[in-house]
Amino acid sequence: MKHELSTYRARLGLGFIAACVSAVGLYGVLRVVQSRMFPDANPATVIWSAHAGYFWRCWTVSYAGLMVGFLAYAAARRHPDGVVRALVHGLTVAIAVIVLQGVLVP
Repeated sequence: MKHELSTYRARLGLGFIAACVSAVGLYGVLRVVQSRMFPDANPATVIWSAHAGYFWRCWTVSYAGLMVGFLAYAAARRHPDGVVRALVHGLTVAIAVIVLQGVLVP
């Protein structure tokens, strides 16, 4: 029973980490794509805006990250080592994407 519980917690942890890593990477991608496709108005000329883009992007990537987390949780049942390896590579990519987004589109 103890082994099953620790396996459950490990899978849950991997799912949570996958959700966080994918949300960070997706935020960088979404921010760059939105800035290129839909440039923001000049803040000096806009008095009031109907929405705050930051919060919409956060909600969108959180939702997508949760979907990835559920997939990683399910995949960790049969292939936990593969999920861990994918998370290490995904973390590297997410770091690179968010740093580039911060430099290119602050």
